Amino acid sequence: MDAAPGAGADVELEIKRSRFLTRIRRVATEDEARAVIEARRSQYFDARHHCSAFILGPDGRTARSSDDGEPAGTAGIPMLTALQRNDLTDVVAVVTRYFGGIKLGAGGLVRAYTDAVSQAMTAVGTRTVTLSQILRVDVDFALAGAVEDQLRGLVLPSGTPVQVDGVDWTDRAHIRVAVPSSSVAELDVALASLSAGSLTAVPVDERWVDC
Repeated sequence: MDAAPGAGADVELEIKRSRFLTRIRRVATEDEARAVIEARRSQYFDARHHCSAFILGPDGRTARSSDDGEPAGTAGIPMLTALQRNDLTDVVAVVTRYFGGIKLGAGGLVRAYTDAVSQAMTAVGTRTVTLSQILRVDVDFALAGAVEDQLRGLVLPSGTPVQVDGVDWTDRAHIRVAVPSSSVAELDVALASLSAGSLTAVPVDERWVDC
């Protein structure tokens, strides 16, 4: 997978008087995804169904879906499939349904939930992302500012810029940087060159990062 949703979208679809209210959001964790789902449930507390699907992590390794009371297999899985067809990760979709009095049948529900997510994806668009390693560079407080500035301006020989992801302060400054997985060796060489071998990068995580 090499795409993630843009900022998000809210789209409404009406089929045979039933209203399908779709929300798409970009998320980084399962807790964030479930928070989006619960917020939608609270917002439309009088709706019977809040079906959902989300995909997280490199290669979409975490994928969940829920029919939330709809007949099994008619909502969550079709929604998840619609997301997967777009090669997406770090995304959650919630479809709230208000019944309009006309039964759609199993096939009709599958089409409706698929279309609801597909239309929302058209509205939200996508961003190209790359699988990146998050690494930690530990430095003394006195050197933190200078090292962070060097890292922010560092471009590896392959032309890849190093992204500074943040700084944590404990007994030392822990500068987090992100580079594509294929560029970790280049980063190690660059750090050794900058610091006469005193700086190293320790892998701490991996995630999708905007290109």
